[in-house]
Amino acid sequence: MSADRPSFGPGHRRLLADGRDIAPLAVAETASDRRRGLLGTSGIEGALWITRCPSVHMVGMRYPIDVAVVDRHGRVLRTATLRPWTGMTRPRLRASATVEAAAGSLARWGVRAGTVLTVG
Repeated sequence: MSADRPSFGPGHRRLLADGRDIAPLAVAETASDRRRGLLGTSGIEGALWITRCPSVHMVGMRYPIDVAVVDRHGRVLRTATLRPWTGMTRPRLRASATVEAAAGSLARWGVRAGTVLTVG
């Protein structure tokens, strides 16, 4: 595994926002992949969907990221831009997963609270 690429890689999956194809997507489904997230990477192309993950922290991260906290239907409950070592999201009632992307990506893609994100 390269330090710049998580073991789960983007593959052929896509991130959809309200049905629009917006980015390549990796999905962290195993406990190991969920714990690792983007740690050890120097950037991300597209997004990472972390299943069964109601919150994230930035301890050990090298770069800022955007985070969308989603419910079990993929509806975005909250978005935030987090800085390395200082940021975290609080667990939210109904949160089921988080989607991480490079800082500025969610705004560029038009993702905000209420948007429905799905894996395509």
